[in-house]
Amino acid sequence: MRIALFSTKPYDRTSFEEANEEHGHELHFFEPRLTPDTVQLARGFEGVCVFVNDQVDGEVVHALADGGTRILLLRSAGFNHVELEAADGRGITVARVPAYSPHAVAEHAMGLVLTLNRKLHRAYARVREGNFALDGLLGFDLNGKTVGVIGTGRIGTIFARIAAGFGCRVLAHDPYPSDEILEFGARYVELDDLFGQADIIALHLPLTPNTHHLIDGDAVSGMKEGVMLINTSRGGLVDTRAVIEGLKSGRIGSLGLDVYEEEEKLFFEDLSGTVIQDDVFARLLTFPNVLVTGHQGFFTREALAAIAGTTLGNATAFEGGGGELHGVTLEAVKA
Repeated sequence: MRIALFSTKPYDRTSFEEANEEHGHELHFFEPRLTPDTVQLARGFEGVCVFVNDQVDGEVVHALADGGTRILLLRSAGFNHVELEAADGRGITVARVPAYSPHAVAEHAMGLVLTLNRKLHRAYARVREGNFALDGLLGFDLNGKTVGVIGTGRIGTIFARIAAGFGCRVLAHDPYPSDEILEFGARYVELDDLFGQADIIALHLPLTPNTHHLIDGDAVSGMKEGVMLINTSRGGLVDTRAVIEGLKSGRIGSLGLDVYEEEEKLFFEDLSGTVIQDDVFARLLTFPNVLVTGHQGFFTREALAAIAGTTLGNATAFEGGGGELHGVTLEAVKA
């Protein structure tokens, strides 16, 4: 199959070329994002592979279909950036990577917790300048603290297990409870109870119309004073302006983000020589108790290999070459 891959970096080329030794597809790598302005690059490709910040709305879907695309290969678990109704209407199959390395994201989330708590990012900068003072670096013991995990799929469950390993009390919220998370002492509670009790709140759930801005002004006001909030899932789960107000009031004591609602204009690019035009994001960066990473939670060798292998495996299965096709159906989403 001829496959056009958008939003690719050198590490994508490496992982996909290695995985393709097993599958034998014809791969073409494009650095630009998929948008209405770049969609013509995909003309003539039966398969089109996209990442989280590619634009796959109705206009793009129709252009892909007109150009001969039959399958849209997502190298991500989430599919909120795809207009599934348009794809379904034009007969384009959508396939995703349901799980690549849940440990990668869960471990990154805990890394944000540890860094924010012990101010490791600030300590690193101080020591490099010869400043060994400890004032302003005071943290707290994780042991005995209450961690709230919203979303207990594979990533959320692994994060909860890590938190339990630190001696934390784990509260969880998910409309579909997992028996596994109960095995190490976690307890499911209502969302308001989790907000009111948790010292640390970690988001590990997909972005859907129901979860959009789950963390809004009302949610922030119900949280425990000085709470640490961590989001490594999707930026749209958080109303950034409401969180900024929470930071200013002290309701939110620290914030760790690996995702941002408007990240497609920022992340995965080197903008160090430019002025950031997003005033909301720029405001976030002024807080000493905010740590932002550029959507790197997935970025491990194991995860890249799994993403490439599953993505190309989806293409092979679609062609009838065996294996499992991890399709995203409109009916399943509506259910």
